[in-house]
Amino acid sequence: MTAPARPRRPAPRPFFVVAGVVAVAMTVWSAIQIDFTLAPFFEGNPRAWGIVQQYLTPNWAFMAQVWPQWLETLLMAVIATFAGALLGLVFALMGSHTSNRSPWFLRVVRAILSVLRSLPEIGWAYLMVAMVGIGSLAGVLALVIFNMGIIAKLTSETIDAVDRGPLEAADAAGASTMQRIVAAVLPQVWPGYFSYVLYVFEINLRASAIIGMVGAGGIGSVLNVERARFNYDNVSAVVVGFIVIVIVLDVASQTLRKRLM
Repeated sequence: MTAPARPRRPAPRPFFVVAGVVAVAMTVWSAIQIDFTLAPFFEGNPRAWGIVQQYLTPNWAFMAQVWPQWLETLLMAVIATFAGALLGLVFALMGSHTSNRSPWFLRVVRAILSVLRSLPEIGWAYLMVAMVGIGSLAGVLALVIFNMGIIAKLTSETIDAVDRGPLEAADAAGASTMQRIVAAVLPQVWPGYFSYVLYVFEINLRASAIIGMVGAGGIGSVLNVERARFNYDNVSAVVVGFIVIVIVLDVASQTLRKRLM
């Protein structure tokens, strides 16, 4: 008895073939338009090895000297996360059709959230430094605005996907909008919301290294000064310390997420 023939592999759909060709063509066209080339990477920089040597020999003593800036960065992240999380939850409730029954107000809130997400954290940092001056206040305000956009976006999508059963029960009982939110919406979104808050806290720690370079306080200001002075051994020490702190916090937040979800 002969074995049954193996079924033929289905041919790729024309859509995916066309999409792949278009993606490759657009990538090549984009590279040509900006004169993209890897030649400088292979040619190298005469000063590159000296810089690399400094990075490979971090000045660990410098870590203790910048401890106040590390603490400032951590405190900025905590304050910005707390304020951004509270405001983000409010905007999330106003930006979901499940908890906001006014169509025109819903459109206005979603437009505001789109504006908040349109700029990265460094863009808001530039604006806040211009408004309130150099320092940690500018950094906290920039992170709060950035956090509001992220948390409101993610939480509003979670609210839109909640189970409709409790909502219908609340409506049948004659609950007001606020009672409906407290009894039927929030209990379903708390795990996801707290997960988003932890995620934003991680982002704030990473972003502090960037916004500090434009005068928004924290360890980023130290990195900017040491880089300008060509003290790459000091920069390397700060970068290594930054990586260790972020990894530790990432592991801790993952553990908390598993308990929350």
